[in-house]
Amino acid sequence: MIKNILTTTIFSLLFSIVSNLNAQTSSQSIESIPILKNTSSETTHLNEKEIKISGTVIDAETKTPLEYATVSFYSQEQQKIVDGVITNTDGTFEVKIPKGIYDINIEYISYKKVTLKNRNITENLDLGTISLHIDLEALDAVEVIAEKTSVEIKLDKKIYNIGKDLTTAGGTVSDALNNVPSVSVDIDGAISLRGNENVRILINGKPSAMAGFGDTNVLSQLPAEAIERVEVITSPSARYDAEGTAGILNIILRQKETLGFNGSFDVTLGNPDNVGISSNINYRTEKFNLFSNIGFRYFNAPRNSFNDTNYFDRLINGVLEAPEYERIREKENVTRLNRNYNANLGMEYFLSKKTSVTGSLFYRYGEDADLGLNNSDRFNGGSIVEQTLRKEQQDENGDDFQVSLNYITKFNDKGHQLTADVQFENGSEDQSNNINENYIITNQTNPVPFQDEKVSQTQDKKESLYQVDYVLPIGEDSRFEAGYRGNFENEITDYTLQQEDIATNDFFINDTISNIFDYSENVNALYTQYGSKFGKFSFLLGLRVENTQLKGKIDSRLSDAELEASFGFPIDTDFNNNYFGLFPTLNLIYNLAKSDDDSEESVTFGFNRRINRPRGWFINPFPSRSSRTNIFQGNPNIRPAFSSTFDIGYLKRWGKLTLTTSIYYQHETDSFERIEENTGQQTSDGIDIIRTIPVNLSTNNRTGAELGVLYNPEKWLRLNSSFNFFQFETIGEFNGVDYGAKNTSWFARFSSKITLPSNIDWQTNANYRGASENAQSTREGIFTMDLALSKEFFDNHLTISLNARDIFNSRKRKSLTTTEFFSRYNESQWRQRQVNLSLRYRFNQQKKRNDRRNDNPNGGNDDFDFEG
Repeated sequence: MIKNILTTTIFSLLFSIVSNLNAQTSSQSIESIPILKNTSSETTHLNEKEIKISGTVIDAETKTPLEYATVSFYSQEQQKIVDGVITNTDGTFEVKIPKGIYDINIEYISYKKVTLKNRNITENLDLGTISLHIDLEALDAVEVIAEKTSVEIKLDKKIYNIGKDLTTAGGTVSDALNNVPSVSVDIDGAISLRGNENVRILINGKPSAMAGFGDTNVLSQLPAEAIERVEVITSPSARYDAEGTAGILNIILRQKETLGFNGSFDVTLGNPDNVGISSNINYRTEKFNLFSNIGFRYFNAPRNSFNDTNYFDRLINGVLEAPEYERIREKENVTRLNRNYNANLGMEYFLSKKTSVTGSLFYRYGEDADLGLNNSDRFNGGSIVEQTLRKEQQDENGDDFQVSLNYITKFNDKGHQLTADVQFENGSEDQSNNINENYIITNQTNPVPFQDEKVSQTQDKKESLYQVDYVLPIGEDSRFEAGYRGNFENEITDYTLQQEDIATNDFFINDTISNIFDYSENVNALYTQYGSKFGKFSFLLGLRVENTQLKGKIDSRLSDAELEASFGFPIDTDFNNNYFGLFPTLNLIYNLAKSDDDSEESVTFGFNRRINRPRGWFINPFPSRSSRTNIFQGNPNIRPAFSSTFDIGYLKRWGKLTLTTSIYYQHETDSFERIEENTGQQTSDGIDIIRTIPVNLSTNNRTGAELGVLYNPEKWLRLNSSFNFFQFETIGEFNGVDYGAKNTSWFARFSSKITLPSNIDWQTNANYRGASENAQSTREGIFTMDLALSKEFFDNHLTISLNARDIFNSRKRKSLTTTEFFSRYNESQWRQRQVNLSLRYRFNQQKKRNDRRNDNPNGGNDDFDFEG
């Protein structure tokens, strides 16, 4: 009763929106579409008197009409189906057939079939109202498949269907990605693939404002429930942008293919404060599909960090000098309040059976209010000689807007098709920081007060995408593809620093730091690829040609010579660099065995060449002001890095057990490395200023292996585990310092899902990331565990989940950095333990049918796959 009332209420609110469209299209979609038409009987239909058959099909429980139920007529004389029809939006149907004796079948997926046997039809007949009952066994089977996390191997990718991941209910896209094999998300939100952070994030096959214009932190603001599956593309074909030396993560969002009106609502409450409301509402007919995802989230994500730095004596002009302070210990606590709104609205319109146009709008607005308190203790001779408290109030608001249009036409049913995409995105962000620091304890007499600072920064981002893809099947087992892609990005950062005049308490603009940085990245690409199959062997060979333009202009009061003197290296304030690249790809698969008992075995090989383009904040040479003593500074001289990767994989499936393994090797030139060095400058109270700067080191060689196991021994038990081992060696130097290093690390994850009595689901996820090191730092290993419980109510329409992420509150990064000037121990926690209670209500999502349009243009549908 509750679900019926709620469904009726929701429908009445949206009915006025869709009724006009429905009135225009329903007449076109119900004209007795002969989906089961037998063309050989058409002559007979013309020569014999036809009888009109009509009726209405409804849900036996809710008494609501069932749109797109199928009604077919099996002729006893001809021993075959001779005609058929699908029902209208109000469940009615009408069809004309010749006289005869028929079995009349009324079907709707997930409902029990009704058959009217041996009906002798000699005159017009109204079958009246036919009630269909839900087939609970079939529905359970569909739901089991939908909730099951599975892996599918393609020539150039692994596809992980997220399924019903209880531990991420009420969480974010970043939380869901952290449970995907080969992928890890560190405590700062950085996403890595096989331990490499240079991974390209796509949404539905394209760069998107949903992925934050390259800033993956936006993914921590979108709900995990929006994800349908994740494609892990470690050996991308020529179809994909060559960006991302680690590979590509393609996030496919949910877009219901269910006919009629359906959707879901999600509500989340959590501690620390986490309130989320989202909806996924869709309306689909044979002529169009309306879809929407709307959400709001408010959360408090407190973080903390601890730094303990010991400074060494320095040799200056042949004289060994002691530092102003031998040791500085800092403890920071940050309160972060966030409000985010997001909406994705779209419509797919079917111009014909083989042609459709899809348009969508995405909008996101966010507000952040952070308050950071940093206690600093300064030591000499083992005793505190000074203590300060630094306060930083940061307010930030920004929005992203995206409009996209997709066109697809299929020339036949064999894969011959043309697709075109146009996408425009705009984003803006305003940030203001008020920073002040005061003495709590000091041994100075009449110490000089610290300057208060006000930082304001605005960012305006624009991006446009133009893409055309053409696919031509050649025979039964070959395919040719070609296409063009143009991606054009521009980002303008306006940075202003105001500092206090100690004498007057007035603020003045520091025009040696204030600047405007205008940065563009333009990429034009052409690609072609050819694939074929010979028996159990398939291959896909491609070539992508790209021209990358990195263009920037720095507007500052300082001259080039002054900038060089200030930053310690030459700076081009108006640069325009072009990089031309050829990116060949080769993917092979050999099916060793495949039989009817669900067993499968295959070997894959992949080779690809990729590029890592620096982002704007990696290039902007003006330092950040989040700390007086530790700053991040971009490097305008940094160049793109190029890599070549070889990958060999193996898949073995024995019914309920799936094993995947791979080994890989990557050689990267001009690889990026962040290094820390002393700037030679000091703060007003004599503390050395340390900067982190990205540079091109010579080479980076990476080798690794991974193993994944999926095992579902019983319906009530599912196990999932993966292990990734990797080693990389960096060779290179900067400013005369050798930063060569060799590092071996690994990470592993384990997940189990158990169905307890009363159909309560219990899920456990455990993750461990091994210790690692680079030229200057070593990091300790990190272990985390998530737990979740879930229960279905009201015939599986309502799901209640309770989960705890990082139940031991152990997701903390601990590292030790050593240079010739200092040694620093750091401990930081980006987000503490989180407990969430989530409710999801679904309506009409059990009523599904096999849609003749299985392709989702927004999903990329670009698999090149030959069955073995």
